[in-house]
Amino acid sequence: MDKAQILKNLTTAIIDGDDDMAAENAKAALNIQLDPLAAVEEGLSKGMDTIGDQFESGEAFLPELLMAAGAFKVAMEILKPEIELQKKDVAKLGTVLIGTVKGDLHSIGKNIVGTVLETKGFDVVDIGIDNGALDIIQEAKKSQADVIALSCLMTTTMPAQKEVIETLEEMNLQDEYYVIVGGGPVTQEWASEIKSNGYGESAVQAAELVKELMSNK
Repeated sequence: MDKAQILKNLTTAIIDGDDDMAAENAKAALNIQLDPLAAVEEGLSKGMDTIGDQFESGEAFLPELLMAAGAFKVAMEILKPEIELQKKDVAKLGTVLIGTVKGDLHSIGKNIVGTVLETKGFDVVDIGIDNGALDIIQEAKKSQADVIALSCLMTTTMPAQKEVIETLEEMNLQDEYYVIVGGGPVTQEWASEIKSNGYGESAVQAAELVKELMSNK
């Protein structure tokens, strides 16, 4: 199989929740020495985006979402050792605190961004899901973060991203951290409206944005 077919199959495997297909094509990706991050970004993530959109619109339901997440996990277990190798001997560029905002229990997109950031040379502090504004800020202080990355996968939890930025302003901490936002429903317009420092449409774009911000620090 060539690169394009493998990526297409990985996307399909996630949408169909097919563990065997996910595993087979993750192995095929490594066999042809495809960059494992490309397999994640251009294959698995596209499948998760699709099933996420279907879930939001009512075309897919929780069982399909769980099956997709299961297939994603199977593929990542195969790809992750190779991704880990890419993290070696990379000079550290800064610390990124990453988490999903209050009311949102999604983690896969956040996890992908965190993995890509690590391979690009950042220390990543992942505080998980369902984080309130004050908790996020306290963890950023504790970890001496340079960047706060806020994820949400539902339109109903987008205001929680805004709340973090507003709370930073109220505490006079808005100049202490760069704040970037991302997730399925998030747009550049939203990122600008809430006065964030930027938006990444994909994990790779988010990592490049963080690199750019840190180069200005």
